[in-house]
Order: sequence, then C-alpha cells, then structure tokens
Amino acid sequence: MYPAQFQYHRATSVQHALDLMAQHGDDAKVLAGGHSLLPVMKLRFATPAHLIDIGRVSGLSGISESGGTIVIGATTRHADVASSALIKAKAPLLAEVAGHIGDPLIRNMGTIGGSVAHADPSADLPAAMMALGATMELTGKGGSRQVSADQFFVDVFQTALGSTELLTAIRIPASSGACAYEKNPDPASGYAIVGIAVQLTTSGGKVSSARVAMTGLGPKPMRLAAVEAALAAGADAASAAAKAADGIAFIDDARGNASYKANLARVYTKRAIARAMK
Repeated sequence: MYPAQFQYHRATSVQHALDLMAQHGDDAKVLAGGHSLLPVMKLRFATPAHLIDIGRVSGLSGISESGGTIVIGATTRHADVASSALIKAKAPLLAEVAGHIGDPLIRNMGTIGGSVAHADPSADLPAAMMALGATMELTGKGGSRQVSADQFFVDVFQTALGSTELLTAIRIPASSGACAYEKNPDPASGYAIVGIAVQLTTSGGKVSSARVAMTGLGPKPMRLAAVEAALAAGADAASAAAKAADGIAFIDDARGNASYKANLARVYTKRAIARAMK
C-alpha cells in the first residue's frame, strides 16, 4: 500500500524541527530513519499531513563518553551502535541488542532514537534501555529535561515524550558488567515474542545488584523486580527466573494464553541470567 498524501519538511536544526512541530501540531510526525514510521503510514494506521525529517540535523548523531556516561545521539543508526568499539567495551548489552534488530537494511537505516520513541511493545531496545538504566534527553522550546527509561515508556506506543518535544540523546552509565539478551523472535517480523535483557553488577564473584527487563509479552517493556531481588539475594539462575511472572497479569491473545506467556518469561529469563553469569 501507499501512504496518504503528506508534505515533507527537512529540518536543518533542532530548533527548526521544534518550530515546524509547533507550527503543524498534531498533523505532523517526526521522521528519523523511517523504519518504524513508514510501515504504519503505508498501512494507513498513521496519516500525518506533514513529515518533519530530522535525519540530517547536525549534532543529533554520534557516540561519545563523558564523565562515565555513554551519550548516543538520537539519529545514530542501529548498525553504528552494534559495531561501536566504545559501546562494546562499556555498554556491551546495548551492542548485543542492537545487533538483534531487524535485518541489515533496517540496522543501517533505522535509528536508536526513532525506535525508542516509537515504543513498539515488541521492540528490542526498550528492554535494553531499562536494563541499562538509561536516561532520555527530551528537548523542547523551553530547554531539555531528563527522563529515566523506567518512566519513559508509558503504554502501547506511548512515552513520556511531549507533543512538542524531540528525543535528542540517550545517556547510559558506562559498565562492563555481566550482561545478556535472550530473544524468541517472530519468524515473520523479527520482533520479539519475548526478549529478556539482563545487566548484572558483581562483587567478589557474587551478584550485588541486577536489572532485568522484558519486552514482547505486555503493552510496554517492564522491569522484573522479583527476579532482580532474588538475584541480589544470592539466588541462582533457575530460582531467580522462576519469579519472572510474579505480579504480572498476562492476557490471552493471538500469541498465546497467559500461562504460555508466563512460561516463556521464565524460560528466557533463565537463559539470559545463566549466560550473563558466565
């Protein structure tokens, strides 16, 4: 299918993009790599009258480190994240997850900020953002604000990003701790039926703290608090993973019933923890 007719605008700066967003309001959508937005436009699930392209805005792409924090520009391509020596050394979980996204075409065109802002409930990156303790930099005409990943993802395709704000950067604490991402991909789309991201902090050979996040089985990514607490208390992978469905009300749908989803959560959590512990 073809998208509905729209007017294309190429933003030359963040301020220009914000001006265009203010001018066109709810009739506008922001375009970065396009691999999240364009498919839904072709299906007419989204019919914006105006597209504001930020893909060539100077300063919105790149990977750097400042004061122990990895800073990733919102329009940085997935392939660049996956191949970055800095990311591999100081945020290896993110490099692994970025390598799971779609196929080579998507990874070379899609952007980290576009995927995170789109907030597809089966996307890979949102779980990684939570497990890594990432912070989103949201920029509006009044300046920038910081929102933690735990607070950023609100519901299905809904985030804390305001209608007149841009996601301009993602900040991740540098860490070379134990980590893993285990995913059961949909064979057609590559999206996660379930994906479990694990980031562990260890001391003396034992887990001192853990962040475990899940994507695919709910309306938004979620932290598995019971699993994290069990790991911090010294539980092994199997014992901690047994708590992966605790407190979660899974629903029956086309992907399976609630008990099947709970089992998927436990199985893939165990795999991810076990690999991270190695």
